[in-house]
Amino acid sequence: MKRIFRLVLNALAMLAVALVSALVTARLAIHGSEVDLPNLTGLTIPEASYQTREAGVDLELENRFYSLDTPAGRIISQSPPAGTRVRRGWQVRITESLGAQKVSIPAVVGQDAHEATINIRRLSLELGTLAHIPAPGDPETVLAQTPPPNAEGVDRPRVSLLLSEPETAAPIEAVVTPALTGLSVSTAIARAAASGLHIVYGGASPAEAATSTPDAATSSSSPAAAVLPVTSSGYIVAQSPLSGHRILRGESVRITMGRAAAATPAP
Repeated sequence: MKRIFRLVLNALAMLAVALVSALVTARLAIHGSEVDLPNLTGLTIPEASYQTREAGVDLELENRFYSLDTPAGRIISQSPPAGTRVRRGWQVRITESLGAQKVSIPAVVGQDAHEATINIRRLSLELGTLAHIPAPGDPETVLAQTPPPNAEGVDRPRVSLLLSEPETAAPIEAVVTPALTGLSVSTAIARAAASGLHIVYGGASPAEAATSTPDAATSSSSPAAAVLPVTSSGYIVAQSPLSGHRILRGESVRITMGRAAAATPAP
């Protein structure tokens, strides 16, 4: 009885060993045929072929693209990516770089904006930023371009233009009319000149019309206002525009002269 029991135990032990061996063999058979893909990005085609051959997978060149970052003849990307576990004999697809595409940039300086735009887009280039600056000559004329003419760029570069626009006249400054009433002619002229204004004679007051000096009569003989000489006698009894009004620098203030005693200037 003991002998039979011992034989059964031995048979069970041998069966367990056989099962474990079978599992280990199957696992080794399955995982032994899998590999991790190497990183092929940046390698040349011969270098990538050597790496995939050592790993036991196949290499297939799928595409060729222009690239600014990757030199010509080197691999831009791969599929599946590096580190992926695949079976031996798996096919790895790669994309090779053709380098930067060389495009001749046209010279458009001196052309108008419409003509320059046509010449840029005719070469399948993109129109970039348009900036304007005041400059003499015709408006919308190309003054400068980026990139410069005959430069070599990447695929479909952008060409930015600096265009001219009409020059604007300097703004005319407005000033406040000073108070001239009660001042002598010389003082009024100096005060008006300090504000960038001119003094013109607009006629004598009614009280002084009959007693106006020869100089004053000569200056007012014409209906139009005349520039009052600095040596004219008397005082200013009226002005137009009135003090405190805003007028443009360079305009004139019309005054009326009288013989009355000098009045205190308005503040």
